[in-house]
Amino acid sequence: MNSNEDVKTEGSRSSGEKGNADLVETQTSAVYGLPPDPDAHLSEEERAAIDRKLLWKLDLTLIPWLCILYLLAFLDRTNIGNAKIDGLQKDLNNMSTGRYNATLSIFFVSYSVFEPLTNVLLKKMRPSKFIPLIMIAWGLCMTFMGFVNNWSGLMAARWFLGLAEAGLFPGINYYLSCWYKRSEFGIRAAIFFSAAAISGSFGGLLAAAIVNMKGLGGLQGWQWIFILEGIATVLFGVASYSLVHDFPDEAKFLSTVDRSRVIRRLKMDQQSSAEHEEWKMEYFWKAMKDYKMWLGMVIYMGCDMPLYAFSLFLPSIIKDLGYTSTRAQLLSVPPYAIAAVVTILIGFIADRTRQRGLCNIVMSCFGIVGFAMLLGSRDPHVMYAGTYIGALGIYPCISNTISWVSNNIEGSYKRGVVLGFVIGWGNLNGLVSSNIYQKVPYVSGHATVMAYMIVCLLGGSLTLRFLLSRENNVRKAGKRDHWVEGLSHEEAEILGDKRPDFFYTL
Repeated sequence: MNSNEDVKTEGSRSSGEKGNADLVETQTSAVYGLPPDPDAHLSEEERAAIDRKLLWKLDLTLIPWLCILYLLAFLDRTNIGNAKIDGLQKDLNNMSTGRYNATLSIFFVSYSVFEPLTNVLLKKMRPSKFIPLIMIAWGLCMTFMGFVNNWSGLMAARWFLGLAEAGLFPGINYYLSCWYKRSEFGIRAAIFFSAAAISGSFGGLLAAAIVNMKGLGGLQGWQWIFILEGIATVLFGVASYSLVHDFPDEAKFLSTVDRSRVIRRLKMDQQSSAEHEEWKMEYFWKAMKDYKMWLGMVIYMGCDMPLYAFSLFLPSIIKDLGYTSTRAQLLSVPPYAIAAVVTILIGFIADRTRQRGLCNIVMSCFGIVGFAMLLGSRDPHVMYAGTYIGALGIYPCISNTISWVSNNIEGSYKRGVVLGFVIGWGNLNGLVSSNIYQKVPYVSGHATVMAYMIVCLLGGSLTLRFLLSRENNVRKAGKRDHWVEGLSHEEAEILGDKRPDFFYTL
């Protein structure tokens, strides 16, 4: 008898506790505008297990293919450096160094001008259509570059290559920020960007192999580099129609329940980016008035200009240390490989510590030391070691800066505009990268890279971190609470990162 009563009492208690949990969940969803929680009845351990499984599913579905796409993009924009040391200038009517640098520069003009527009197009057209389309376009540009026979043709091909590639890097970073929480985004962005470093390694090895096709079909080795890599990009672009997915609210690889889980976890992380949002010009003006965007542009130019200087001229720098063309291609591989590993490591550390600014500050010091070695020594071994250390100061800061800016901008379209401007301005500084390495021993080139890293990357990171820390302290003290007085939850949410309860990632 007592046993049965105990069972009934326990059952009543469990039912009551479940009812209370459901009531709390309903109230929380109503207040914060969350979709219903399909896991409200589960324990914390069970919910954590489901969340880990969901995150793993997102990673396996999204990240590997996107890494391959960016590897192809970076390979296609920088393989002209490999073509140069295989005789590109000589075969195109002994093209002068000035004209060669102009072909590098023209890419960054079209690339930078169109980048701020691409994230809006990505959002409106959907990733599953936009990304394959631009891939096929730039793959064709790269393929036809293998058939140019003069400087004008090369200039035209590079212009359209920049135009077609403009949407990928800012687009994918924006896209990933709409899938992951702020504390999860850094490592994914780092893994994605590490494809750039891997492409440097892979590009050197691939170029060393492809140039052996010289004479086949009456074409030079550097022509085969462009043709084969361009055809590969077109094929991957076609495959992307089924392998690139849309945003969380429309992604077909997720069940209805999983879509709800993704949207809930993002909104709980103070993000509204997962849901549909209509474009309004006020998002553009909000971005223009945000000091974080302008400082982000300064910081990003401090690592992006050195990135292109490094990737475009590393084969030439190594060749001018006294190595043959093929050996220079191969010796360009290890610095990129080390940079790829450290990029992912810094992404992991920054996610765990949420100290993205501090990571930028520390890694920029490595870059400054590396280029000081290139600038101050004529010993080939010291200079080659400098390329390793210099790479460590560049590659991790690229993805870390994008993650840092993205973490601190809320609102789907506003974030898209900000990332477009930050990345576009950084890439416009590729114009500088293309024209500073004129004469051996490249004193002006190394000095310019050092100046960018000291003033823009290191100085900008210190400034932004100080301002964000000060604003967090003001919000913690309640001095911004009047911004939401009298507003409903929906009205307060529209404020995005201006909400008093939104704390910046340092």
